[in-house]
Amino acid sequence: MSGVTNPIKRLAGETAIYGMGTIVPRLLNYLLTPFFTRVLVRADYSVLTEMYSWVAILLVILTYGMETAFFRFSSQTKDKKTVYGTAFTSILVTTILFLILIFSLSKDIASMIDYASNPEYILYVGLIVAMDAIAAIPFAYLRENRKAMRFSAIKLINVIVNIALNLYFLWLAPKIAQSNPDAVWLVFYRPEINVGYIFIANVISSAVTLLLLLPELLKTRLKLEIEVWKKMVRFAYPLAFIILLGMVNEVADKLLMKHLLTDESLEVRKTLLGEYGANFKLAVLMSIFIQMFRFAAEPFFFAQAREKNARPVYAEVMKYFIIFGWLIFLGVMLFIDILKYFIDSSYHDGLAIVPIILIAKLFQGVFYNLSIWYKLTDLTRMGAWIALAGTAITLLANFILVPRIGYQGAAIGQLLCYGSMAVLSFFLGRKYFKVGYPLKRIGLYSAFALAIYWGSSLVTINNNILSFVVNGLLLLMFFIVAVVAEKKNFHKFSS
Repeated sequence: MSGVTNPIKRLAGETAIYGMGTIVPRLLNYLLTPFFTRVLVRADYSVLTEMYSWVAILLVILTYGMETAFFRFSSQTKDKKTVYGTAFTSILVTTILFLILIFSLSKDIASMIDYASNPEYILYVGLIVAMDAIAAIPFAYLRENRKAMRFSAIKLINVIVNIALNLYFLWLAPKIAQSNPDAVWLVFYRPEINVGYIFIANVISSAVTLLLLLPELLKTRLKLEIEVWKKMVRFAYPLAFIILLGMVNEVADKLLMKHLLTDESLEVRKTLLGEYGANFKLAVLMSIFIQMFRFAAEPFFFAQAREKNARPVYAEVMKYFIIFGWLIFLGVMLFIDILKYFIDSSYHDGLAIVPIILIAKLFQGVFYNLSIWYKLTDLTRMGAWIALAGTAITLLANFILVPRIGYQGAAIGQLLCYGSMAVLSFFLGRKYFKVGYPLKRIGLYSAFALAIYWGSSLVTINNNILSFVVNGLLLLMFFIVAVVAEKKNFHKFSS
């Protein structure tokens, strides 16, 4: 059994380190949410919700699964430099073509998505996506070589620069302008830019990231080895399709909402979209956990596949993932009366979507765990069909539910999508790459967590301090039960 614990312990440690580059920056960015909801009206906040949804989709298109292909082929060859150079060169060429397209058609694209008066938003988005795409393979190189500390440090600096610039442009500069409009500090400040400064800050921080990645960029041999590239693309394109569909599942609600809501005024629809987007951010802790886990798990799963005990390890990883997922769910929902003030009170009408989004995100993480079966068996086309089913459910749910019940329908669509994908992947995985997941124990933890949440929602405690103490004890109770139930495995981790 020691063979099982050591790799899991290593994964836990690397997940924690990647957390420094994921959870700390995301939490810092999270602190911008209350700031944005207080300096921007809901209609302006909807611009961020919508435009960053496009950023997410475009980034998937521009990286087209090359990160995973890099991990796969780098682990199978001694000539890692060729794999690295081919992956990077491929993305660099397609990114340059993308930028040419964006700069040529920015005004037309802006008109198509109702931003005709702000075509510069399209240019900003194009630059952000392009620089992040170019950085993707160098970051994958750091992950593959287990340089988690450097990875985390660069991610952290990126966010610090971004936050500092946002605070300057949206808070400090306006204050200086009121008291001293001729101050030298205002040489780059134009109040009419407003929301645009958020994108400008991102462009600058992405440029800083590329500068910090110069050592990895300078190591790159800009040469496209055609045979290697063909193999990588054949492996990657189904994955890219899966990731793209996954991103559509993630952001379709935000891109479609202002067109599906039945309110006549575009301004009202944009306001509701801003409200939905802000409350969606309250589920950020679950998203952060999933992201930091994915950064560590993907190279870990491929490396572990060579070991005899791989499948028992995958089963254990799933169990602990779900335990921590429910801990995050309870941590958010038991203290939602405190956490809700991270967004302005004008957005609080949307709080009902938060538990739905949290559970949807947990299912998303379960799907990522399960996806190892089609990656290791090279059956990525099966993963594509699962993702396609999820997208169909997402679109159907949005088109049917949003016009009838508003943005709550979009949240339900997320839950139906990721829940269905997890179930489909589980049953297909049993056929092609069976892993003995501890379903009974997972089910008991899930039922226990939901019972705690349901029970707490039935009781109203008017005393804030008493409420905080009771909910803290409920959260601690779940944690203690998990520790006691997993005592043997926890003991092995410490050995």
